[in-house]
Amino acid sequence: MKATIPVLVMATALALCVPSTASADDGPRLSVAGRTGGTCVDTPLKITFPGSAPTLGTTGAIEIRRADGSLADRIEAATATKDKKNIGSAISDTGLPHDWSYESIMIDGQTASVYPHKQLEYGQEYYVTVEPGVFPGWDGVRDWRFTTRKHQPRNPRHLTVSAQGAGDFCTVQGAVDAVPTGNTRPVTIDVKRGVYTEIVYVREDRPKITVKGAGPGRTVIRYPNNDLRNGDKALANGGPADVCPRRVLETSDLHNCWRQTFGVDAADFRLSDLTVHNTTPDGGSQAEAFRGNNDRIALERVHLLSNQDTLRLQGKGFVTDSHIAGDTDFIWGTGTVLIQDSTLESTDGGYISQSRSDNTRHGYVFVRTKLTRSPGVPDASVVLGRSAVWRFTHSQAVFIDTRMDAHVAPVGWQIDPNDCAQAQTASMWEYRSTDLSGRPIDTSQRLACSRQLTDAEAAQWRDPKFVLGGWDPEKRWTE
Repeated sequence: MKATIPVLVMATALALCVPSTASADDGPRLSVAGRTGGTCVDTPLKITFPGSAPTLGTTGAIEIRRADGSLADRIEAATATKDKKNIGSAISDTGLPHDWSYESIMIDGQTASVYPHKQLEYGQEYYVTVEPGVFPGWDGVRDWRFTTRKHQPRNPRHLTVSAQGAGDFCTVQGAVDAVPTGNTRPVTIDVKRGVYTEIVYVREDRPKITVKGAGPGRTVIRYPNNDLRNGDKALANGGPADVCPRRVLETSDLHNCWRQTFGVDAADFRLSDLTVHNTTPDGGSQAEAFRGNNDRIALERVHLLSNQDTLRLQGKGFVTDSHIAGDTDFIWGTGTVLIQDSTLESTDGGYISQSRSDNTRHGYVFVRTKLTRSPGVPDASVVLGRSAVWRFTHSQAVFIDTRMDAHVAPVGWQIDPNDCAQAQTASMWEYRSTDLSGRPIDTSQRLACSRQLTDAEAAQWRDPKFVLGGWDPEKRWTE
């Protein structure tokens, strides 16, 4: 039986229009995040249904209108799962704005979240209509009202994000967008505890941003973005608006910069104390949790979760005190990267790293990392790294002072073709590897063209400033 028009409940004392005949048991509860004085301009709209979970229909639309009746946004049910919008003012290599495929209506349990195509305006009263057909079995709503905050953030160099509406913004992207293009001064974005379901993108001309959460597992940024939605497979016939900026490999990097949960093309970026989870299911195509493509990108105390291609770094990157999980090439790229004091968890048999560095830059260096596995991952089913040496002749992966479980195969490495004569300039290096208890492991069966470092070499490659060309990643930015 169809529900009557529902009671309208806002998170705080926002402007409402509640039908006098409605009661708390009549139907779905509608809300926006907020506090006294209005909601964020980037707030998602929430519709929570009693009883069973809702389904998304194929007809009807959700409209957001200003108090004067003018249309601010319209979300069509028929296209909601493959909608389009520009995120982060993204611009392709050709200078054209790039639109991402995203879900403008997402259902999680009993709650449908509605994500507008763009931010709303400050100091506006809005009313929302939900047409019949958007959620089959519900007649919708005619006049759901709320008000946005009157003013922009008071401190543009220290922004706060709260999913509950207790910050300057309700989404991480909303705060990133508040940083002016051409920014030259450090900006900190504090992301409060909560789950943020969104694609986040930082454009090249927004450098010197720090995004800091309340701790891994407490602050979670998640999204099922992947190659089928926004990458090479989705954009095989894409136009000039889809070409990646800052391409390192002219052909390989044509479209694959759009498929991650959190992407950064700006220099001097820091991410700390949170989880980034690409929720694409296993086998659901390449799907980075985090991708960074510029110099001086640092990740501290983060958890990065995906399956294939979890972390991709180009330029110069640094990762410390973190947890990275995946199965296929889950740490990869063309960058010069040092990862230290971190856990690398294999969630299935596969490959931990894939370096695509050339003879102009160092590759991936792992110092004091612990290599673990999820339950059920077999012994000898994972290699430290693989490389297509016929193409990436100078690829480099270095593992120093590594503790590893028995899931790491005795051969250690994999090359294509399997011919060490063609890998003379590749660097598959290792030093003082142990099991998880700290006992030295037998490396006598390692790939013939890999090698063990000397004490002096290991000391040099442990130094972040040596690996990263003079950059000290633990030194903070100054004015």
